[in-house]
Amino acid sequence: MEQWLWDAACKIRGSTDAPKFKDFILPLIFYKRLSDVFDDEYEKCAEKFGGGDLARAFIEADHKDAIKNNRQPIVRYYVPHEYRWDAIRFHPKDGLGEFITTAMREVAKRNPGLSGTLTLKDYNEKQSNQRVLDDDRLKDLIEVISRHRLGLKNTNADVLGEAYEYLLRKFAEGQGQSAGEFLTPSEVGWLIAEIIDPEPYTKIYDPTCGSGRLLTKPRLVFNRKHPGEESKAPRLFGQELNWTTFAIAKMNMFLQDFTDTQIEIGDTFRQPKFTVDKKVMRFDYVVANPMWNQDNYGADAYEEDSFERFQDGIASKSLADWGWVQHIWASLKDNGRAAVVLDTGAVSRGSGSQNKNQERDIRKVFVERDRVEGVILLPENLFYNTTAPGVIILLNRLKPLNRKGEFLLINAADYFVKGDPKNILTQEGIKAVDEVYCNWETREKLSKVVKLEELREAYYNLSPSQFVDVSDKVVHRSIEDILTDLAVARQEREWADKDLAEVLANLRL
Repeated sequence: MEQWLWDAACKIRGSTDAPKFKDFILPLIFYKRLSDVFDDEYEKCAEKFGGGDLARAFIEADHKDAIKNNRQPIVRYYVPHEYRWDAIRFHPKDGLGEFITTAMREVAKRNPGLSGTLTLKDYNEKQSNQRVLDDDRLKDLIEVISRHRLGLKNTNADVLGEAYEYLLRKFAEGQGQSAGEFLTPSEVGWLIAEIIDPEPYTKIYDPTCGSGRLLTKPRLVFNRKHPGEESKAPRLFGQELNWTTFAIAKMNMFLQDFTDTQIEIGDTFRQPKFTVDKKVMRFDYVVANPMWNQDNYGADAYEEDSFERFQDGIASKSLADWGWVQHIWASLKDNGRAAVVLDTGAVSRGSGSQNKNQERDIRKVFVERDRVEGVILLPENLFYNTTAPGVIILLNRLKPLNRKGEFLLINAADYFVKGDPKNILTQEGIKAVDEVYCNWETREKLSKVVKLEELREAYYNLSPSQFVDVSDKVVHRSIEDILTDLAVARQEREWADKDLAEVLANLRL
């Protein structure tokens, strides 16, 4: 499936910049999934009602009534017969782009839940009076995507979701600095999901959800650990600032068949969409990878906040990391836990100075009030928009009594394999980090349980590299021991030379 998706991307290579491939391909893959799933559900209805025309009429009437009365329709999504995938595939080449655009907008109009997913891309788009993707290439692209059915009988949501992420990763590799806006490395997401390990009937929130893959992984882990209990799976909530990325996130949720997910559009920092009684809604778990070191939130963004989020200090205008941490803390229930991916500087800046430092002072509050559970240092060059290693800050509103006043610092810097163009966090690393976290364990060259007093002495530097040395230690030995070992080695060499001489002598006989 990955090769199939990449073949689709190659069909339009040269007609548009590589980072823009996703804008054309992802909605088409999504649309095909919708159409194929609808065809599967339509066939079931046709068998039940004894005929296709009767089934189609019933589905259409039921869908209209479901929208009117705000209930679940008999089919997931309604795709009119004239806009099904085959109608796109066999449409004449001339006017194909215009027809696809119309089909997507009509299907979105009939399915309010798809709002924002199919209406962004104009397949008839022009730049400098030239088509961005002409109908010839579009026809070729449609034909490649048509190779495989994406219905309920043909591929499960997990496989399709992983293939979808593969394509996003390929786009990210060509997108440079902006890639980090919509994609967190898959293995980092799996590590967070294993540590979060959500309970049944809980809610998970990502205030900067990007493409949604960081948000989906804890639910996938739940499904793996609780087979047959999908009805108890955590519900997912996310907010995203960028319209295109928001659309990708919504498509991702539908492809995973997580239809109870709620994704909103907007700037979470200034206008969070999940609120209750003029405060931010609180969740069981928060996972997030906000853009690192954001410089677009000045003092006004904190002082004018009406949601009581920024009670512990105003972060620097050029460094919003601990502003995001405060929002995430406010978004947790009384027993809630969070995992936040940030730049390594977020846990160390200001620690080497006695002077006032906004970041360090907020960090001090979080440490002194025992909000931080641990920090994980990741390998370098994992992320698409930087070579910096990054850290995961673990927060816990209800630390177990035996962990009060303790902080687990984990240095996973060496757990990677070199990739092209990015390194990859290993499965061995994910397992090792999860083990020491679950066991609250000090392990040589990996982790250390640190006391509050030690962090005070370090001026609230939470960097694992300051407390966990992963380098090989130099062992100093006495001269006498070294001379003894040399003498033993010399004797062994003489014996070996003697044995070799005897073997050679016998060979000459």
